[in-house]
Amino acid sequence: MMKDYYIGVMSGTSLDGVDIALLDFAKNPPKMTACDFTPMPEDLRSDISALLKTGETSLQKLGEIDHCLGLLYADSINAFLAKNQLKAEEITAIGCHGQTVWHSPNSIYPFTTQIGDMNLVAAKTGITTIADFRRKDMAVGGQGAPLVPAFHQAIFSETNRLTVVLNIGGISNISVLQPNHPTIGYDVGAGNTLMDSWIEQHQGKRYDKNAQWAMSGEVNQDLLAELLNEPFFAKAPPKSTGRELFNLSWLAKKLENFTACKSEDVQRTLAEFTAQSIANELAKLESDLPSLLLVCGGGTRNPLLMERLSSLLPNWRVATTTEFGLDIDYVEAAAFAWLAYQRMHSLPSNMPSVTGAKKSASLGVIYPAE
Repeated sequence: MMKDYYIGVMSGTSLDGVDIALLDFAKNPPKMTACDFTPMPEDLRSDISALLKTGETSLQKLGEIDHCLGLLYADSINAFLAKNQLKAEEITAIGCHGQTVWHSPNSIYPFTTQIGDMNLVAAKTGITTIADFRRKDMAVGGQGAPLVPAFHQAIFSETNRLTVVLNIGGISNISVLQPNHPTIGYDVGAGNTLMDSWIEQHQGKRYDKNAQWAMSGEVNQDLLAELLNEPFFAKAPPKSTGRELFNLSWLAKKLENFTACKSEDVQRTLAEFTAQSIANELAKLESDLPSLLLVCGGGTRNPLLMERLSSLLPNWRVATTTEFGLDIDYVEAAAFAWLAYQRMHSLPSNMPSVTGAKKSASLGVIYPAE
């Protein structure tokens, strides 16, 4: 049987590692046939984390991180191929997001920066690689994000329901798939990033496993109100954000009048903050159709978040993308395989209704294997 394989590669704001998804585009809709995860080496994670916290580095250090990321992507892909008994010539192309280190769509000179040397990826894998997806959208007037809603529409859209795909990664973002309406998608606020940063600062852990620490605390309603009193939430979409806004420095300012708040209460309040910022956005949607919320990303494994979303959204069916055929951990990686497919066929892959771009465009720069 004919196969048309593309590999999607994603490393997100959580900095935990590299997600890889293999999609077969000979099937309609395309089918994910394999996936895997490579943890990020601690020294590289530390270097990127330091860069994200300050936005400052030397050109020498930036170049070294860019090179090391390229090697990590290439080595991860080659290991994935070996594990799945695949040869490079069986893969049409790789779509690799790279690592976002800064995203500034609303400045005087809008820009976005993803690093990871894709020349290394193409050379070391022997596979045509496509990357730098966001800047073309920004060049035609868009926010450069989010890019995944176009993929969500291709995979999850149905004519008989309102479907919202919610990705809870470091940042939470939604795709709104409403029949007879343009698809929209945008960042809704902090996902896991504040909870992860807070527990790492206080307990040295990467994340709050099963929300155990958060569930030992209580919501501080005054602090919650202060967190929700963030101008970003009042902005109309299209909009995007990142760790440039939602970080420990931002949280420290919010906590200035709450010095007596216990650290576990802060963690519990941060979880409620994430849940309510999502629910507040969904409350703005109106439809007479059945409403389905499909959740993916690392936040899906947070039982407190999932329970709060179900409680806050009584008129919605809350499910996971896994239940609808796409593993919660690999939706974004799969999306970049789709973006690569679109680029290789010169098909549009942004959505002006999502990013605010003035026109559709085929996104991504092609790095030939030869």
